[in-house]
Amino acid sequence: MSTVMADTIPESLAGKRIAITGSTGFVGTALVERLLRSVPDCELVLLVRDGRRSPAARRTQREILKNDAFDRLRDTLGDEFDSHVASRVQTVAGDVTQDGLGLNATDRALWGTADVIIHSAAAVSFDSPMDSAVEINLLGPTRIANLANEMGVTPHLVAVSTCYVAGNRRGNAPEILVSEGPFDIGIDWRSEVAATKRLRSDTDALSRTPDQLKTFRKEARAEIGAAGAPAIASKTEDLRRKWVKSELVQAGRSRAASVGWPDAYAFTKALGEQALTDSKGAVPVSIVRPSIIESALAEPKPGWIRGFRMAEPVIISFARGLLKEFPGVPEGTVDVIPVDIVVAAIIAVAAAGPDDAPAITQVASGGINPLKYRQMVDNVTGWFTQNPLYDTKGQPIVVPEWRFPGRGRVQKQLTQAKTVLSTADRVLQALPLRGKQAELSAQLEEKRTEVETALEYVELYGLYTECEAIYQVDNLMSILDGLGEQDRADFNIDPRSVDWDHYINDIHLPSIIQHARVKTTPGASKSIDRMTRMRKQVLDPKRQVAAFDLENTLIASNVVESFSWLATRRLDTAERARYVARTLVEAPGLLKLDRQDRTDFLRHFYRRYENAPVEQIELDAREMLTQLIMTKSFPAGLRRVREHRALGHRTVLITGALDFAVAGLKPLFDEIVAAEMMIRPDGTYSGEMHSVPPTGEARAQILGDYCEAEGLDIAEAVAYADSSSDLPLFEAVGFPVAVNPETRLAAIARKRGWLVEHWTKAPGGPKRLLPIGELMVERERHRRFRKARA
Repeated sequence: MSTVMADTIPESLAGKRIAITGSTGFVGTALVERLLRSVPDCELVLLVRDGRRSPAARRTQREILKNDAFDRLRDTLGDEFDSHVASRVQTVAGDVTQDGLGLNATDRALWGTADVIIHSAAAVSFDSPMDSAVEINLLGPTRIANLANEMGVTPHLVAVSTCYVAGNRRGNAPEILVSEGPFDIGIDWRSEVAATKRLRSDTDALSRTPDQLKTFRKEARAEIGAAGAPAIASKTEDLRRKWVKSELVQAGRSRAASVGWPDAYAFTKALGEQALTDSKGAVPVSIVRPSIIESALAEPKPGWIRGFRMAEPVIISFARGLLKEFPGVPEGTVDVIPVDIVVAAIIAVAAAGPDDAPAITQVASGGINPLKYRQMVDNVTGWFTQNPLYDTKGQPIVVPEWRFPGRGRVQKQLTQAKTVLSTADRVLQALPLRGKQAELSAQLEEKRTEVETALEYVELYGLYTECEAIYQVDNLMSILDGLGEQDRADFNIDPRSVDWDHYINDIHLPSIIQHARVKTTPGASKSIDRMTRMRKQVLDPKRQVAAFDLENTLIASNVVESFSWLATRRLDTAERARYVARTLVEAPGLLKLDRQDRTDFLRHFYRRYENAPVEQIELDAREMLTQLIMTKSFPAGLRRVREHRALGHRTVLITGALDFAVAGLKPLFDEIVAAEMMIRPDGTYSGEMHSVPPTGEARAQILGDYCEAEGLDIAEAVAYADSSSDLPLFEAVGFPVAVNPETRLAAIARKRGWLVEHWTKAPGGPKRLLPIGELMVERERHRRFRKARA
C-alpha cells in the first residue's frame, strides 16, 4: 500500500523546526544543504560538539557551510547567502554521548521546540572501538528520546540506522523491526552496555601494568630513538592509548562476530534500534536504513562526496597496484546507494509525518537494482586501464587482473608480506645509515604501511564484499508511489534511477580521483618541485629565526672525532695507532650509549678531557677549525646559514659539541649555545659539565626561551638537524628540516612531509689517513729504506 502525501514535501515541512545531529558528517552535511535549498520555509537547529579549539558555532561555519556542497545554493543566493543561512540555521553545543545531550538551559529550550529530529550522528567507522560505538550508535538514539520524554515533547524522531543490522545473513532482508522478527537473537542491550563499560575499564587497567608499560616504553624508544625523556614519555603514553583503542576495536569485532554481525558498527546499530524501541516512550519514531552510502548521483552535484567511504580506499589501492587481490563473491551484490537518494528518502520520511511514515524504511539497491561485484570490478578495471594512475617515475601503473579469492588467503599473503617488511625494517634501523641511504628505510616503512593498510581493508571490508543479504525496499517504494510528480522530480528516492555503468565510470570514479592525492599525469614525480616549494618557505623573509645543529648537519664530523684530533695532536705515529685501536674497541659501546641517551653519552665521553690544560686546548682548537671542522663542512649548509642571515633571520647554533670546538664559527651565528665544561683553578678542565648539554628536549627549551627573550615567534622558526633525538626541537618550530637524516628521522620526516636536505662535503678536500694507516705507510717507508741499503 502506498503512502499518499496530501501536500508536497516542501509544503509538509513548511514552518517546521528541524533539529539535526551529525551535521558535520557526510549524510548530515548533504541533509542540511538539501533542506536549505529545497525546503525554503523550514528552520534548522544543528547539534554540534564543541571542538578542542573551535566552539560549535564556528565548526558549523567552517566544517558545514564552507563545504563545496553549498556552492549551488551560494551561487543562487549570491551576497545574501550568509544572511539567509543565519536567519534559518541555529547551532547548539551538545554531544549525543552525554545524557541530556550536554545542552545548557538555553539550548535545551530551543531543542525542545523542534517538530522533527533527524538523528544522523553515528560512529560510522567499521573499526570503531567498542565503547565509542556503544556510546554513539547504541545509546545516542535513546538519549534523544529520553530528553524529549523528560521535557514532555513529542517531536517526530527520524533515526538513521543501516541495512546491515540484518547481520551476516543470506537472501532477503525485509524491512522489519529488530525486536519483532528474525534480526532479534535475544540479546539484552542493557547487558551489552554494562559489559562494554567494564571492558573499557579492564582494558585501560591492563594497559597500565608494569610489563605492558615496559613494552610501550621499549617501542617508543625504538621508534623515536634518544629524543629525550619527555618525548619518550609522551610517545609511550600515545602508544598506550593506541593499544587500548586497538584492543577495544578487536573486542568489538570479536563480540559482533560471535553473535552474527560483521563488525561493531552494524552490531551496535542493531542494538541501538532495540534500545530506541524500548525507550522511545511517547516519542514517535521512524527508522531509515541506508546500505553503503557513496557519492551523489545528482544532488547537490554529481559525484559530490565528503571524506572517503568504504569503497574509495580499496579502489585507489587497486589502481595504485598496492592491492592485487580482494575477497568477494563475483556474483554477489555490492549494495551501494548514492547519498542524495538517502537524503531525499530521509526528508520524505520526515515530511510524511509520524502517522503516515513507515516504521522502518530501507534505502538500498540490491533488492531492486542490484550492482554485482563482478560488474563493479570490470568497470573499475576498465576505467583505470583507460585512465591509469602513474608512479613517481611517471610510468603508468598497470592494474592487476582482479581475482575473487577467499578472505583467508588474502589475509595470509598480506600478513606474510608484513612480517618480511617488518624484519627488514628492523635490520635497517640497526645499521648506521644516513642521508640518502637512510631513505631506503623510509621507503621500506612506507611499503610496510601500505601492506598494513591493505590488510586492514581486507579485515574491515571483506565481510561486506562477501555479504549476500538482499535488502528489500518495499516501504521506500510505497513512499515513492505516494509522491506527486513535482516531488518525484525534486526528491529522487528511486534506486532504479541509477545506471551503474554510467554512475561508476562517469560520476563516482572521476570524483574520487579528484579528491584523492594520486598522480594522474605522466612525467617525473613532482616531489622535487614540492621540496623546492618547501625550501622557498623556509627561506621566506617572514621566517624569524633559524636554528642549526652542527654534527652531520653542517659538518661531517662528531665529538669523538674532535676529541681524537685534539688527543692525538702531539702523539707520535705508534701512540696514535694504539689510540685508534682502543677507540675502535670502544666504538660499539659508545654507539649504543649515544642511541640510548645523547646527554648521558656526552657526559660519559667528555670525562676524557679531565686534566686537559685549557690554554693548550683553546690554542689547538683554533687549528682544528681549519684542519678538521672546515674541511669536513658542508658548503651548502654554511651557505644556508648565510642565506638566512641575508634575509634578516636570527641564526642560532645549538650543539652538544664543546664551546671551544665551535668558537671559530661565531661570525656565522647570532647566538651559539654549546656544551661547557667546568674549569679548575689550576687552569685545567675537570671533565664535568657546567650545565645540562643542549641535546634532545633541552634544545627545544633553549630555542623557546631565546625566541621569548628576543620577541620572536617560534612558529616562524626553522630548525635544521639530522637525528630523531631532535624530534622535540622539530615539533616546537613551524618549519622542520631534516638534514642527512639517520634512519629513524628519515622515516618520520617522510611520514610527516618535512623538508629533507642532503648536503655533502666539497670534493677535493684533504683526506687525512687514520693513525693506523700512517703507521703502515711509515713501516713501508722504513722497509724500502732498509732494502735499498742492503
